[in-house]
Amino acid sequence: MAEAIIIKNLPSLTNLHQRRNPLEENPFFHPSRGFYITPSDVILSQVVHDLSSASQPQIAYHRAGPRREIVYEPSSVKAAIVTCGGLCPGMNTVIRELVVGLWDLYGVREIYGIPAGYRGFYSMEAVELNPKLVHNWHKKGGTVLATSRGGFDLGKIVDAIEHNGYNQVYIIGGDGTMRGAVKIFDEVSRRKLKVGITGIPKTVDNDVGIIDRSFGFQTAVEMAQEAISAAHVEAESAVNGIGLVKLMGRSTGHIALHATLSSRDVDCCLIPEMVFYLDGKGGLFEFLEQRLRDNGHAVLVVAEGAGQEMIPRNEAQKQERDESGNLVFLDVGVWLKSALKEWWEREHPKELFTVKYIDPTYMIRAVPANATDNLYCTLLAHSSIHGVMAGYTGFVSGPINGNYAYIPLEEVAQTKNEVNTSDPKWAWVRSVTNQPGFETNFKG
Repeated sequence: MAEAIIIKNLPSLTNLHQRRNPLEENPFFHPSRGFYITPSDVILSQVVHDLSSASQPQIAYHRAGPRREIVYEPSSVKAAIVTCGGLCPGMNTVIRELVVGLWDLYGVREIYGIPAGYRGFYSMEAVELNPKLVHNWHKKGGTVLATSRGGFDLGKIVDAIEHNGYNQVYIIGGDGTMRGAVKIFDEVSRRKLKVGITGIPKTVDNDVGIIDRSFGFQTAVEMAQEAISAAHVEAESAVNGIGLVKLMGRSTGHIALHATLSSRDVDCCLIPEMVFYLDGKGGLFEFLEQRLRDNGHAVLVVAEGAGQEMIPRNEAQKQERDESGNLVFLDVGVWLKSALKEWWEREHPKELFTVKYIDPTYMIRAVPANATDNLYCTLLAHSSIHGVMAGYTGFVSGPINGNYAYIPLEEVAQTKNEVNTSDPKWAWVRSVTNQPGFETNFKG
């Protein structure tokens, strides 16, 4: 008996004339059988099954890619591209490939970059983009368009979209940006505007749910290893030396986890999804003391969101928020360094001890994407273009089980990709570091 499949349907622009895809005449493609994606082509959300248990309905998403028919006349398209939030390797690559894809694949000639994030829609002059202008952007870190946090004024943003005649809007940003994109899509729909809205999820932390990974993540892990290697050298070169590295990860520890597994020089990895404690039996201090006794040095990696509840805060710090409305985190690395020094002075007052603290955050965020992420950014951008040109709106492009799919924007905005500390991958981390099971000890 065939397994039931539930397809996640996508919003689409209605009452628009369908026309032949100009890729038919593109000399570089020569569309053949199977080139165009049909409505029955789907990507399953789960590919691993337990055949011994009763089958459950499968969730599926529409497959990304070019459609045989599109709803936009390329000469009438006026596209806007905006980057929001913090920096991430690959942002310029996505912008470049959106411009080149719209221009070369579909013949679009009106493409505009919105400077400085969401606020740029209503407060700054848009920048006209073309392939010649963006030719080398993929080699640069950051975003040439500039970005910012906050500035989300829904009425002003949609007014600007309507006033400027944009009928395609490509929004590049993290989870907060995606939540804003949902509101823009809802307001555009309420006003019955024929505007395609798509999100391209950008978060170096890899905390966007449903998709396999977010762009820039692999570059971040690669760069994080350089910081870990430096910390290892510093620790190994000192008497009772500890190398302390703080990596990005407000709510998830994916960078810390993957950098730890890739490096093999890490003695302990602390992430937001786990509980840990400093003093007492089974605590961090006891573990590090044993490591120093055995090896003479240790390397400690901590994600920025780990242990935030343990850091003392005054009343003002408890209320402080950034421009995106997130609680402002205190520096867990600075706090840990101080706590380590106090512990050693208390327990071993006459002995040498060194803590070298490395925070590579802004170095990692600002670098250009590596080869893998550059390719990934290209596929994301082109998938987004194909979907919008086909008339889909309110969606995100991304890989699911290695295949590119279109996912409802609201679903992505509401889903987090957290590290599962019950997963074999976390057990692998503990087997590599031999760190204690803080949660088990804490509960005990």
